[in-house]
Amino acid sequence: MYADIIGSAGSVFELSTQLYPAYFLPLASLGNLMKAIARGLKDPSFRVIQNHFAISGNLGEVAAKEEVWEVAAQLVGLALGILIMDAPGLRESYSMHAFTWLSVRLLHLWLRYQSLSKLKFPSINLKRARVLVNSHVLYNTVPGYIDVNKEEKLLAWEHFLQPRITFGVPLKSMIPEGDFSHVVKAVLELYVQEKHVLFVNRHGSKVLNYYITYKVGATSLSVLKSLWQVYWLHNHHKKLDRDDVLGWLNESLLKVEARFTDFLKQLEEAGWQKDQISLKVPKHLLFEEADSLAELFQ
Repeated sequence: MYADIIGSAGSVFELSTQLYPAYFLPLASLGNLMKAIARGLKDPSFRVIQNHFAISGNLGEVAAKEEVWEVAAQLVGLALGILIMDAPGLRESYSMHAFTWLSVRLLHLWLRYQSLSKLKFPSINLKRARVLVNSHVLYNTVPGYIDVNKEEKLLAWEHFLQPRITFGVPLKSMIPEGDFSHVVKAVLELYVQEKHVLFVNRHGSKVLNYYITYKVGATSLSVLKSLWQVYWLHNHHKKLDRDDVLGWLNESLLKVEARFTDFLKQLEEAGWQKDQISLKVPKHLLFEEADSLAELFQ
């Protein structure tokens, strides 16, 4: 979806060459560059979609049939484009030309969105994981992948989703400087059995952000576990002592220990593929974090 939006933006530069013929080369080059970036974004995700349809391992057959349909659609589209361009008044009127282009582009983007919204992936990415853990925390149930895929917000950016979560944050950035040594030791004792460390940044009674870092050996399951803890805190922090952040964390960890196993069991019963959890661990920060901890305790 993002690739199509970027590709459409690249077409705007090509369309503007008629308005600024003296800048044809830079405008056309910029348009081609954006289209190349769009192809780079599209192809990897497109292969995942093709593999999704190859349920019996027949990826080659699925890809071949898709290529045939794509070529046929391109030929039909080219023929329609030639007919439209020959319509009376269109060739002479740039405004009608631009309006026709915009109409076709918007139709294309709408059809793309509709096609993607019909996909039903049983794998777990970050957006679907948010829906799953929130449902289990609030209602102690895990919805099936068909319902969750319908609820997933395709175009929403992770940065704007609530609650706000920042992954891979060094301890020095997530814990206040005033009593850093005291707090970090208490936090590490809380998470001694876990592969993640979560801390809450709050202002008054309002939780602003959740910061998470991961230890060496953390996996996608560790990310899912930390996400469950975030949602429990987000839904229960108003009932807890707002001045006792460490108490919040301790209470949430007890809930994770008591309920996370049931969450995984319900995932499997609902048809989710636990071996396909696409939640990446920011490993480039783990060794940096280990060095900072070594400096702290020296």
